[in-house]
Amino acid sequence: MTKTILLLCDGMSDRPTDLLHGKTPMETARKPHMDLLAGHGSMGLAKTLPEGMPTGSDVANLSILGYDPLIFHTGRSPIEALAMGVELEDTDLAFRCNLVTLSGEGEFEDQVMQDYSAGEIDTPDARELIQKIGQNLGDDAFKFYPGISYRHCMVCRAPADEYRLTPPHDITGKVIRPYLPEGSGAKEILRIMKEGHRLLAADPLNRRRQQMGLAPANALWLWGQGRRMTLEPFLARHGRRGSVISAVDLLKGIAIAAGLKHVTVEGATGNIHTNYRGKALAALSELQSGQDFVFIHVEAPDECGHQGNSGEKVRAIERIDEELLGTLLKGLAGTAADNGPFDILITPDHATPLDIKTHVRDPVPWLLYRHRSGSLPQSRTGVRYDERSAATAAAGRILKGTELIPMLFSGEAEDLF
Repeated sequence: MTKTILLLCDGMSDRPTDLLHGKTPMETARKPHMDLLAGHGSMGLAKTLPEGMPTGSDVANLSILGYDPLIFHTGRSPIEALAMGVELEDTDLAFRCNLVTLSGEGEFEDQVMQDYSAGEIDTPDARELIQKIGQNLGDDAFKFYPGISYRHCMVCRAPADEYRLTPPHDITGKVIRPYLPEGSGAKEILRIMKEGHRLLAADPLNRRRQQMGLAPANALWLWGQGRRMTLEPFLARHGRRGSVISAVDLLKGIAIAAGLKHVTVEGATGNIHTNYRGKALAALSELQSGQDFVFIHVEAPDECGHQGNSGEKVRAIERIDEELLGTLLKGLAGTAADNGPFDILITPDHATPLDIKTHVRDPVPWLLYRHRSGSLPQSRTGVRYDERSAATAAAGRILKGTELIPMLFSGEAEDLF
């Protein structure tokens, strides 16, 4: 069976920005491996975020893996809860619990969301803080579970009927008052957030972080609520045994729900300083051990987009191309003629434009390359993999996100156009 790889570059696509002289990060980045594949493969656009659904990576990645989010999606946090080993009952409601940095001045409601990730707080510090929150605010109704970096989970055992909550990465630089919890369950959620702020702002660990020039994790932000999610096994749905390589709990949770193997890579961080080469080597190892399909997820471009950091977003794309894709292609094809065929699909899950620092519903550019024998092509065609090139290739045809995996597994691309 042909080896198949899906390289998911989270939030990589963008819009032209003055920060990059009217170009996007994909257009600016030096990415010879992606461009080589684009010149000998197929490109197009896909809409991964259905209208009326949250513009989140949970929705987009379910879509790309062939699970219609309109049918399967129940919320972001229950997916991450799976990765944390949290057993949800049918009546439980899981919430994403971000450690964030508020401005720290005035009343809680009048503070500004300075950083949705508390400076990408490291996991040991975050775990210590969440454990203290659990000891002080947890009870029979509310349980707290530590995750990775700023991403954690709170489970409510007796939830209210309605919660209207806002993702913190949507309100960076804004006063939080208009975005505080609403709905019948808002009072209890707001109480926890305010009590959490009181405890965290006074915690010695945060004082030490400030003395070191690090952002304090001085508040909790609850959002992304949902009930337990069930997915049809990936093998039954697509006929492939697969592995998922990702540093974030969201993708680990999807893997568990779909019956895919999750692979942990040492040094994989979920930010720009991740172990790109290690992810490629892990993917090669999975394929060599008999897996039919490997999904490689890289969070870095999305984090840089949320921060509005154009230089780091460009650099993240370049490192994916050089350290991850370059290593992967060398292992898959190299110069040997007997490595066998492989197909690789490269795509963002959604766009995270630098100028607005949050997700949008723009169609994403995908690249599909099919290799059948021998070494990689060497000729440069001048074709580049970016948003404009993919739009030109699409010629007005935009795939649904759920069509990408069937296209990858079909052995064909051109028949779609």
